[in-house]
Order: sequence, then structure tokens, then C-alpha cells
Amino acid sequence: MTYVVTDNCIACKYTDCVEVCPVDCFYEGENMLVIHPDECIDCGVCEPECPVDAIRPDTEPDMEQWVEFNRKYSEQWPVIVTKKDALPDADEMDGKPEKMKLFSEAAGEGG
Repeated sequence: MTYVVTDNCIACKYTDCVEVCPVDCFYEGENMLVIHPDECIDCGVCEPECPVDAIRPDTEPDMEQWVEFNRKYSEQWPVIVTKKDALPDADEMDGKPEKMKLFSEAAGEGG
């Protein structure tokens, strides 16, 4: 098992989770974080730290896409180990639909 970051992190990017991670497996993109699934030791301490419930275990239904998403971007983005401020509109963006469109635009991947 591993934990992964899902789309509710997009445009919020709270970093409470990175400070509790004992193996520093979080990676930071422009508008979200990801977890490297091969580095995660499945301890679960990050999951309750996320104020927007964006961290989920890969044992939940339909998580395969998120495992691959987290793997892809954790190999491209820099590691993050220190808490930073959330994005300016994080509270407003929590739970908004179609956040993947925001990610795609920020990543330059089209809509």
C-alpha cells in the first residue's frame, strides 16, 4: 500500500503533511503536491494532516490513476520537506469541481 495525493490538493497546496513525513516523499509542483509511491512507507501520518482530505490510501477504489499521477510528477518535481503557506485562494478552492483542468493549465498540458 501507499498513500497518494488526489485532485483536491490542486489550487490549495497545504503543506502540513510534509512536516510529518518520516521519509520525505512529498514533491512540490506549482499548484499541488504529490507523493512518490515507491518512497512512501505507508505509515499514514500524513493523511490526517491534510485539511482538504486530498491524501488517500491506494487501497480505495479507482486510485490506480492517482498512483501513476503521483509517480510521474514526483520524478519531475523537487522534494519538499518544510511547511509553506498554502496558495492564496486555498480555502475558496477546497472541494471545487474540475480541479484537474486547473492542473493541466498550470502544467501547460491543455484542458
